[in-house]
Amino acid sequence: MNIKKNLEAVKKTFLNPGCVLVAVSKTKPLADLQEAYDVGIRDFGENKVQELQAKQPEMPEDVRWHMIGHLQSNKVKYIAPFVHLIHGVDSFKLLREINKQGKKIDRVIPVLLQMHIAEEESKFGFDKNELEEMLSSAEFATLSHVKIQGFMGMATFTENDAQVRKEFRSLKTLVEELKNRELPAFVDLMDISMGMSGDYLIAQEEGSTMVRIGSAIFGERS
Repeated sequence: MNIKKNLEAVKKTFLNPGCVLVAVSKTKPLADLQEAYDVGIRDFGENKVQELQAKQPEMPEDVRWHMIGHLQSNKVKYIAPFVHLIHGVDSFKLLREINKQGKKIDRVIPVLLQMHIAEEESKFGFDKNELEEMLSSAEFATLSHVKIQGFMGMATFTENDAQVRKEFRSLKTLVEELKNRELPAFVDLMDISMGMSGDYLIAQEEGSTMVRIGSAIFGERS
């Protein structure tokens, strides 16, 4: 397996050169991460807090760590000091906790709100009503130590490209609608994280600014 070759192959197919490539390094050994780092990757995505904590001190300081998995509120404190971006904020409870931990260490923590766009039940995320409820609550406007950088969504795991495209498009449409609204200053909708190894090209066509790619770079999961 040649990580450099894989990366070059993935980059060649990119439709939008400005799209951020987050290398999903979960379950991968540090040697693989270092190899990707040596050919220019700085954004790494992990889905378990414990693994993120273990790898962070072992890698160069300029690595940008992305928490891409489902995050439990009681584990926020372990990554709050260094995480670059939390992708999967799927409840107001979790956002409150991130804000609380940010306050404790006087750090504004960048996050993405995860929307449930897939037609399958197994995915986490806000539905439109829950999002609306949170955005219009008085408490939301008082958050001081989070920066909402945009949204994240995962499409249904299916061979049906039309369905995947429709789901990605629905997220882009939502973001465009929200841009026309009066929202607190800490809401800065610059990023849409959508697309993984199997569907990142469709995601880019539908406006993704950030894709999460693992197996196409590192091979199948260890």
